Amino acid sequence: MMDKRRLVSRLRAWLPLLPLVLLLLASYWLSLQVQPLPQTRSEQRHDPDFIIDHLSSTTLNEHGQPRFILATERMWHYPDDDTTHLQIPQLSSYSAGAPPSQTSAQTGVLGNRNEDLYLYDDVQMVRPAADGFRERRFHTDYLHVSTEQGQAETDRPVWMSDGRNTLSAVGLELDNEKRTIKLLSKVRASHEPLRK
Repeated sequence: MMDKRRLVSRLRAWLPLLPLVLLLLASYWLSLQVQPLPQTRSEQRHDPDFIIDHLSSTTLNEHGQPRFILATERMWHYPDDDTTHLQIPQLSSYSAGAPPSQTSAQTGVLGNRNEDLYLYDDVQMVRPAADGFRERRFHTDYLHVSTEQGQAETDRPVWMSDGRNTLSAVGLELDNEKRTIKLLSKVRASHEPLRK
């Protein structure tokens, strides 16, 4: 009997705290209900955060002379995947002692540090005549340009012409600084002899 009285006495002592505990539990539950749910990747919007029309950007070398000039009809950036897209990009690449190479495409994507340029759809490159070589024209549907290294590459079919010679291949590695071209596989060539 004595234990029962002590238990009842202790419960009566804690009874005024019961509404406070219930209030804390209700507040915690309510706090959980009003918290916003974290966005999942699929719920994030894919809207551009900026759009620029008729852009021309020049990168200078250590002597203050143009190294690259990138011009585009329109450029826009998506913050959710950090991609920068280009419409009708045109890249002029300058190297010492040679006229600039011109590369154009219908679309392009800039890498997030702007050192890599990925060109798509009707990619055309013109390397002007220099060092005893005739003008060379290249055509492919994809080209990865590394502006820092002055190199370009593709793993897709590519066609090259220099006026008298026509080459087709799958894959290309081009070094603008060394002025070298490496065709990777399935190389075919046709040559038109000089007519007297």
